[in-house]
Amino acid sequence: MRSNSSSEPTQGQGEAPHAGAEAGAEPSRRSRPTAADVKRRAFLVGAGGVLAGGVASKLVYDANEAGWRASVFIARAGSYNDDLAAKVQDGLTALGLGPAWVAGKSALLKPNLVEPTRAAPHVNTHPALVRAVAEVFRRWRARAVFVAEGQGHCRDSELVLEQSGLGPILDAEKIEFVDLNHDEVLFVPNRLGFTRLAQLGLPATLRRADIVVSLPKMKTHHWAGVTLAMKNLFGMMPGIYYGWPKNVLHHAGISGSILDINAAVRPHLAIVDGIIGMEGDGPIMGTARPAGVLVMGTNLPAVDATAARLMGINPWRVDYLAWASGRLGPVAERHITQRGETIRDLAQPFALIDHPAFARLRS
Repeated sequence: MRSNSSSEPTQGQGEAPHAGAEAGAEPSRRSRPTAADVKRRAFLVGAGGVLAGGVASKLVYDANEAGWRASVFIARAGSYNDDLAAKVQDGLTALGLGPAWVAGKSALLKPNLVEPTRAAPHVNTHPALVRAVAEVFRRWRARAVFVAEGQGHCRDSELVLEQSGLGPILDAEKIEFVDLNHDEVLFVPNRLGFTRLAQLGLPATLRRADIVVSLPKMKTHHWAGVTLAMKNLFGMMPGIYYGWPKNVLHHAGISGSILDINAAVRPHLAIVDGIIGMEGDGPIMGTARPAGVLVMGTNLPAVDATAARLMGINPWRVDYLAWASGRLGPVAERHITQRGETIRDLAQPFALIDHPAFARLRS
């Protein structure tokens, strides 16, 4: 079932900040990089500039992170043949989410589809996880569950679906797919303003979704450092407006664009596929890294900071995570309640590109 359609509007949101802090508010004591700084770091000076700013950014942030607090669940999952639906359901339940949170709502599942290949399970979000999440939401009486993606490289969505193995799963389970690259574009103000883009073009399909779920792959990234739940939302942006591979956003600044998009979309949930991740020259040319984990939570910066720590990467060294601190969620480990397995027990360093700029991600 493949379509492009839209109906009633909605707006996603992450886990609410701690009492006393307004969602999305920016504390007056914070300073942030200018749009020119973001653009310069993201493109003009290359990877070294992108990865160098995180710790410096951390130093100017309120140690309380504007009251943002979040819970993140880590599950062991050694194989895609495991009962992933049970693991997802257990994780959501531990996070305080259950049938009442889903019943009667429409859920958009946004996987990471990069290249048309099923021979490399570390490239795309695995179809087994997408099916498992859909199964849980249907079991909890969701009104509708559909998958939506606007992949950034190959323009042929049918080819990507079929070759990734996701297409046959969606057809078998009668799950609708929406090609966001060719969706109607709706414009909203760029309320966070980390880039100079005055407005953002979002897919009209977001109007159908009461719940937006980011289902990324756990990967290193040759420009951003890591690509996880927040970076996955690049695929929400229609290619007919932003180009391939979303060149407008790349030139506006990758880290700044990640923040602006997340502030505009305001997703409700993230479940990171780290059963087999990617290390090295990600997000496409890296090598498989079996990490055996799923990471899930309602606040994407907290989920991504936790996933980065599982990968042996300091999230404060990743610009977009450091800049998200206190604006979109918590990054400090003490402000994230870890449920399920521990980082200590499951952390394993992912290999990085052999360049001094990437070595800094470890410290």
